[in-house]
Amino acid sequence: MLESLARRLGLISVLLGILSIALLAVSVWGFRSGGWPWTRAYDVVGWGAWVAGAGVLVSLVGLFVWYRRRQDGVALVMLGLILSLPVAGMSAAFEIAARTTPPINDISTDTEDPPVFWFTATPTEYPARNTEPQRAAYPEVRPLDVTIPVDAAFVAALALVEERGWEVLSADPTESQIEAIAKSRLFGFEDEVAIRVTETDNGARIDMRSRSRLGQIDRGANARRIEAFLSDIETRAQD
Repeated sequence: MLESLARRLGLISVLLGILSIALLAVSVWGFRSGGWPWTRAYDVVGWGAWVAGAGVLVSLVGLFVWYRRRQDGVALVMLGLILSLPVAGMSAAFEIAARTTPPINDISTDTEDPPVFWFTATPTEYPARNTEPQRAAYPEVRPLDVTIPVDAAFVAALALVEERGWEVLSADPTESQIEAIAKSRLFGFEDEVAIRVTETDNGARIDMRSRSRLGQIDRGANARRIEAFLSDIETRAQD
């Protein structure tokens, strides 16, 4: 009986894992194809998260049953766990990030005089209310000073934007500013990016602003983008 139960639990967990992946795939397809608003896509992937969580739970129960008797069924149980973990893990990471990052979606290295969006769909100003939460949560987000000429810094920044596959909206050397659209890997959510390069006594200063077009929170995505981009620029400037 216990052997049969372990196999049944394994089969259920496999089906739940497959269903969770299917719901995630449908959610991504629905948004990327332009047929669904992002809110509906999030609802569907939320269902997938619950299904994946159930798959993980059933798998753990199946492992317990198998451990008690060491009989057949462990292969199905492990397969169900493997299939359920990706969506469950991704959803858990999203939830943790939402609870541990401030509810803001506009990040700038210069909060007093942030780069201005001129060519994006929503050219709004940096919200002053973001300043303190941003500084507290992302102290590493700050301007980058490099010891190379301002023209060289601009060229390096533009080259890195293009390497990352961002859509360049404007790259004006006379204004020393670049505007681009960056997309998230999975859903293709669009974030707006502005990079400003100014001359200093020792070289150039690079400021960057990144803002999400959708939603009120970004789960730290914009800060990570800025930190990674400026880190790469700093490395190139030192070569």
